[in-house]
Amino acid sequence: MTDSNVYDNRELSWLKFNQRVLEEAQDVNVPLFERMRFISIFTSNLDEFFMVRVGSLYDQNLVDPQKCENKTGMTAARQLKEIARRVKDLLYIKDCAFSEVSAKLSEYAELKKPADLKGDDKLFLRLYFEREILPLLSPSIIDKNHPFPFLKNRAIYIGTLLKSKNEEKKKQLVGILSAECDKDFPRVIFLPGQNLRYVLAEDVILHYIDTLFPNFFVENRCIMRVTRNADIDVNEALYDHDMDFRNVMEELCRKRKKLMPVRAEFSYDASPELVKRMLDYLELSDSFSFMQSCPLDFGFMSALEDKLENRSELFYNQVSPQNSIMVNPYESMFSQLSQHDILLSYPYNKFKNFLRLLDEAADDPYVSSIKITLYRVARNSEIVSALIRAAENGKQVMALVELRARFDEENNIGWSKKMEEAGVKIIYGLDALKVHSKLLLITRKQGSNIRYYTQIGTGNYNEKTSRLYTDLTLMTSDKDIGADASTVFNALSLGTTVESSTTLLVAPKCLKSRIVEMIDNEITYGTNGYIGLKMNSLTDKDIIDKLIEASCQGVKIELIIRGICCLIAGVPGYTENISVISIVGRFLEHSRIYIFGKGERRKVYISSADFMTRNTERRVEVAVPLKDKIIADKAVDIFNTMLKDNVKARVQGSDGIYRHKKAMPGEERIEVHKLFYERAYQEAEQAQKLYKEPRKSLFARIRARLQSK
Repeated sequence: MTDSNVYDNRELSWLKFNQRVLEEAQDVNVPLFERMRFISIFTSNLDEFFMVRVGSLYDQNLVDPQKCENKTGMTAARQLKEIARRVKDLLYIKDCAFSEVSAKLSEYAELKKPADLKGDDKLFLRLYFEREILPLLSPSIIDKNHPFPFLKNRAIYIGTLLKSKNEEKKKQLVGILSAECDKDFPRVIFLPGQNLRYVLAEDVILHYIDTLFPNFFVENRCIMRVTRNADIDVNEALYDHDMDFRNVMEELCRKRKKLMPVRAEFSYDASPELVKRMLDYLELSDSFSFMQSCPLDFGFMSALEDKLENRSELFYNQVSPQNSIMVNPYESMFSQLSQHDILLSYPYNKFKNFLRLLDEAADDPYVSSIKITLYRVARNSEIVSALIRAAENGKQVMALVELRARFDEENNIGWSKKMEEAGVKIIYGLDALKVHSKLLLITRKQGSNIRYYTQIGTGNYNEKTSRLYTDLTLMTSDKDIGADASTVFNALSLGTTVESSTTLLVAPKCLKSRIVEMIDNEITYGTNGYIGLKMNSLTDKDIIDKLIEASCQGVKIELIIRGICCLIAGVPGYTENISVISIVGRFLEHSRIYIFGKGERRKVYISSADFMTRNTERRVEVAVPLKDKIIADKAVDIFNTMLKDNVKARVQGSDGIYRHKKAMPGEERIEVHKLFYERAYQEAEQAQKLYKEPRKSLFARIRARLQSK
């Protein structure tokens, strides 16, 4: 019987992660604007948490209120109650952090309240409101003739309590209007003068709200925002519709915008009566209403950043991805991969090094086919452009576009249409499974032979996130890996999944079982056993229980888990041989590394899969072994270096609380994101010395000189 103290609830563990994000906003060593950015990240994270996780708990509480989650035994209702309590605590911390950071930032850019303005500033704002904002506003009252309007998800509104100036009509009414900005007028209004000062549009509208209700006394006013459930059952929709998957997803994207509210946010101006009236209209309990003193939405940050971009002291030191020492910029990627595997580490290495492979494949006359799985791609995707060019060049191009990539559905729908028009064969995924793998297979004829070139990564094919997320990507011409990748794509083309594989670990049917086997193998070694795992989340109870079993047998287990971790380390008799750290800093940790054993029997994998049930059982995921010792050593070095971080690492205690890992007196301070970039610059210098541009022929030099003139 396992002690229940070794488990943490998934949702509450996620809130602990978001608290770690918020702690970065409190860190005085983080540049000021970056601290504000962490508040923004915390806010957007919480938005998604309510839309998805709280939304699903709402649904569960309605459908099956007695159902308990499988680790802590909490019902949906109990989870919702605890979430509400903890979120209120976090929002208080957020308000305090914002107050501190905005006060310090006011030296560079000062956020003003309209009521505090005087003289010319006051006149400017009044005229601006009357000319630029007032004509675009549409206030409404709520009564029997005017029903409560639909409030868009996460849009900003002004709510009011009104009393008629007509003595015969003394009934108190609610008034409401949209304060949506950017489309019609900017959210950030900069005040004239030498010093950078600004006001937010919703504060301006709130200040002049009396103008919009001339026949009423405004007794109370507030800024408010509603968050709606975004958790839609795609599979159910598929069964209910006999239509193309893409059309189903387009319909679901429209439907999502109209789902039930799960949260209401109010500024502190709101009176209890106004809040109660609004909650009644929204059919929300008071538990899920939240009061805040800071802005409810941090979308104004980009406009502010544009104004402050020259104040370097407010931001992290500028860095840029570097050339990898493993890639010769003057030699074809096919030639290099025929000789050795290549491992890239983002954001430290250039994404262009991978793009070179795809670009070469698109134009290479010997390449016959390109197959790829796309989960999240950039708005302006060079990946997609290369695939389209390859199709136009007569290659067989197949792209599996996962239309169920949450909140990226519309982007993926658009790209799938463009690729289809260019001749790319499009697959939308599998009926009951998301395809989350990051897999590319290029088939190339070399003489009388056919050779596979395979890329397998931990992160999406997205140029933008490759500069923000830490990820690993392997490029190889290994025939066994290529053969397995071909089997995966053949199965996907037929709407099935891989039943078995030789080299790759492929979920849902042959990843989890192989992981359990490798844990069992380490158990046989007892105190000489070793397991190292780096991933975003750990929630799969079967794997957690197997790790607990390994710990009880003396196996040393080191876990680097950025976000959700439902296993609690250091519990006597159960997990005393397990350590858990989380690193939250400049970049979002996203790579997955699995290490089993040490020395000659060591096995190292990189993967797209977290150890969550959704990944191990309900998605197509791929893990690839790092066969080349140099490359495996590089991945293990990344892992071991992260264990040494004593600046951004938090260590999980046996009470489930995360505490900063502190450098001991005299110990070197190690901040891995900074250290890895320093290494990347050093390697780029070495690469520049190692790889020399081939000397051009005399004719080519003469032609280049003439062209320059």
